[in-house]
Amino acid sequence: MAYDYDFLKVSVSDHVATVLLDRPKVNALNSQVFSEIARCSTELQYDDEVRAIVITGGEKVFAAGADIKEMADATPVMIAKIISGAQEALTRLENVLKPVIAAINGYALGGGCELALAADWRFAGETAQIGLPEILLGIIPGAGGTQRLPRLIGPARAKEMIYSGRFYDAKKCLEYGLVDRVVEGDPANVIAEAQKVAGIYASKYPPFALAMAKRSINHGLNCSLIDGLALEAQSIALCFSTEDQKIGMKTFIEEGPGKAKFVGK
Repeated sequence: MAYDYDFLKVSVSDHVATVLLDRPKVNALNSQVFSEIARCSTELQYDDEVRAIVITGGEKVFAAGADIKEMADATPVMIAKIISGAQEALTRLENVLKPVIAAINGYALGGGCELALAADWRFAGETAQIGLPEILLGIIPGAGGTQRLPRLIGPARAKEMIYSGRFYDAKKCLEYGLVDRVVEGDPANVIAEAQKVAGIYASKYPPFALAMAKRSINHGLNCSLIDGLALEAQSIALCFSTEDQKIGMKTFIEEGPGKAKFVGK
């Protein structure tokens, strides 16, 4: 699939897609960037060559927030359109049924933090700074920050981060559960580590079962337990339509656990 955008660069290697934000100097997120994230998420979802995804801003900055110049003089009607587009883009990314890792160097602020929250996991460099400083502009997070952050780290800590607008270092974010791994050394190591882990999921695990697991978890968090259990039952039943299920169970019976070589079908 040809990935052609103005502000995103996409490369695919060994079934891992690396999506690089590329809007100098600080990867500010405007309406076009969010539109491209939405379109890219859809294309990644339907590209069978892609089984896992890394999203990054590179070695210097992840994304230092929304483009304030675009928003400063906007009317409520204009803001509603901008926020709707941003929320749709990140919801599409969140629901790509493949493992997604955000590799964070430098600043991930405001919309940049919200973009990272839409990933399954967040890997950060030692010098990363993450925060939601919208309150300091007289507004609140609008691309999912008030919803995804408390679901991830709990309401009390989310309120602390959102009410204060402070920047948090990688160590504190790891303590809070916002970051899943802190990678030491050169900033390139963060991206390399994310690609390595993504590569494990892309090469060793059955993609359809991963998709059903992600679907069940993501949607189950937003519905009742009864509805979530029904979704889980449907999802496991669908796994029995795959060749990988047959391989996995046959190998388990004959050789024991962890020996299956899945074919992605």
